[in-house]
Amino acid sequence: MVLLHLLHQLSKKHGWQLAVAHLNHQLRGRSSDADERLVKREAQKLELPFFGGRADVRKAARRHSLSVEMAARKLRHEFLSRTAARLKIQTIALAHHADDQLELFFLRLFRGSGGEGLAGMKWRNSSPHDRTIELVRPLLDVPKSMLAAYAADHGIRFREDASNALLDIPRNRIRHTLLPLLRKQFQPALDRTLPRVMEIIGAEAEFVTQAAAEWLRQTASVKVLRKRRRRHSPGPTGSASFTELPMPVQRRCIQLQLRGLGLAADFDLVEQLRTKSNFPITTSKEGSLAEQYVFRDDGGKVSLRHTNVAEFNQGDQKIDLADPSGGVFFDGARITWQLTSEKGADFKANPGQEFFDAEKVGPSIALRHWRRGDRFQPIGMSQPVKLQDLFTNAKVPRSHRHLLTVAVTTKGEIFWVERIRISERFKLTKNTIRRLQWHCLRF
Repeated sequence: MVLLHLLHQLSKKHGWQLAVAHLNHQLRGRSSDADERLVKREAQKLELPFFGGRADVRKAARRHSLSVEMAARKLRHEFLSRTAARLKIQTIALAHHADDQLELFFLRLFRGSGGEGLAGMKWRNSSPHDRTIELVRPLLDVPKSMLAAYAADHGIRFREDASNALLDIPRNRIRHTLLPLLRKQFQPALDRTLPRVMEIIGAEAEFVTQAAAEWLRQTASVKVLRKRRRRHSPGPTGSASFTELPMPVQRRCIQLQLRGLGLAADFDLVEQLRTKSNFPITTSKEGSLAEQYVFRDDGGKVSLRHTNVAEFNQGDQKIDLADPSGGVFFDGARITWQLTSEKGADFKANPGQEFFDAEKVGPSIALRHWRRGDRFQPIGMSQPVKLQDLFTNAKVPRSHRHLLTVAVTTKGEIFWVERIRISERFKLTKNTIRRLQWHCLRF
């Protein structure tokens, strides 16, 4: 309400044409209706056009498996952007204030957000529902107490949302419990120091985003150039390979590409793609036959592929270890091996590489996929356990387990499982006289 009065006062000087939009979330019954009536009356008093809307937030939250707060935010942005587009208005002014920023910082901190999230809301940015419409927040550095004082001094009517006092809502617990505690016992100047920290984090996050976007742009340009010339061509001066980029830039490159594919860039997914090139990660819902998998190639490009589950359960592939070295492709993985006469248990670890006692493995093996009932004894464990339990502990999604490859001896004993520790029974020991060097690379 304060924002409305301020904009109205300034509109003649700046030539602004204002419209008032209000979404009734229908969360508080008659109180929500009273909110709507107040805004409508004030708009009429100021001779401004009023556009109202209604949304069943609780129903939307259940349908989309969202919290009530997130569902309300989504519906509110959709309503505001639709209304603005219909009126051919390019700017939506929102009344977020400094207290909102502090609360948002801790909400995102507790969710494990990165630099972009911890930087808080921006003074201006595009609507999440319509990128052609701009959101502006003129009061973002003004504390709520100052807005309340201004409203009292100028006789501006407003209504307080009663749900703001409910402590079962995380934001309210931060507002009424955490922030007063921090101000009282840790930092009285929290309202000055925390925005400063957010500004620093935001500037650094923006720099990382710009560096990642520039690297992706240069990489795309080089690929186009190579395709046109049909031969190898060096990259732009000063460009680096993906693995040479600083870790924050690697992460942001992955995040930007995932967002471009319409996927949530959560930390675990980003880290798996960043550290495990050519490793498929399912993004489908469990039980789906047509699944999609996210891949990153060695050049840092993230892509989405669709695969049918039935393709990944087509029998065994035999490997004869009579040859001292060799390699095979098995359902999206390139597996190579080498037999050496090195003795003992010492070895140098490399990504994707394992070592086994060749005498214990035997003269031939088979590659296949996980089957229900499979048992395996990881290194360090005294006895075999169900492979299904190991997958659960390793947080391997159910819909992804059928993809993983296992290697089995002629006696049917599993000595290697993709993404799981090697077998205790087949590890190198001081008595080892021959080694099986094993390497798996996902495509």
